[in-house]
Amino acid sequence: MPELAEVEYYRKQWDRGLGSAVETVSSHPASRIFRAVPTKELCKKLSGALLLNSETHGKQMLFRFSSDIWLGLHLGMTGELRVEKPGFQPGKHDHLVLHQQHRALVFSDPRQFGRVRFHLGTKPPEWWSNLPAALTSSAFTPGRMKSFFDRHRRLSLKAVLLLQSGFPGLGNWMVDEILWRARLDPRTPAARVTSGESTRLWRVIRFVCRQAMKSVGRTYSGLPAGWLFHERWSATGRCPRDGRILVRETVGGRTTAWCGVCQPAKRAQ
Repeated sequence: MPELAEVEYYRKQWDRGLGSAVETVSSHPASRIFRAVPTKELCKKLSGALLLNSETHGKQMLFRFSSDIWLGLHLGMTGELRVEKPGFQPGKHDHLVLHQQHRALVFSDPRQFGRVRFHLGTKPPEWWSNLPAALTSSAFTPGRMKSFFDRHRRLSLKAVLLLQSGFPGLGNWMVDEILWRARLDPRTPAARVTSGESTRLWRVIRFVCRQAMKSVGRTYSGLPAGWLFHERWSATGRCPRDGRILVRETVGGRTTAWCGVCQPAKRAQ
């Protein structure tokens, strides 16, 4: 599933259409990505509208058009945005295509777990303005994070960090990277995180998010050497710090990789 940095990369693909009008719209109305969206009205309103700007928030994307049109996109597990040449004919998985004079902006999603949202109005829609604090923003404070942990005390750190209501944009690989850098066992209950560990974790979250946005989010290039990311995908992956084979188990419902030495388990109380 695309995470914060990958979502930022895909958003920028459609930015090539900024300042240009949508001439026509192609869609697969029966697609699950349009659940609760009036596709006929969406296509009608977008036709002739100018793409003004875009932004991301966690795993969500927002594209604003003239005539007070707001288009929200979520990539789900297999979604992607890309740009095709003029005259492009949508394929089986190309569920939404905005045709402009010099290009076609395509939203493709083979498994249809993604989502399209649509809103008309002068103010941002509630489904955008009510999102939790972005992890790189000043609103995401150590205190806010601690309060979220307190509300989910029984969950493991891995499970808590995957909750989009508190950590928008984080996914499996980013959470593993964060916990490895913070030297915390992913199985640790949130209730057992000390004040010092919480502060360190907060700093690492912001560092990983910012660095991932700089590399993956800008050009989809590889992350710097020395990241756990390069080892976690392999069953024989090794810890970048001490070279030990990584532990791999299902934690928080997701396949998780960590170093049993760098991230020691806490003894039972």
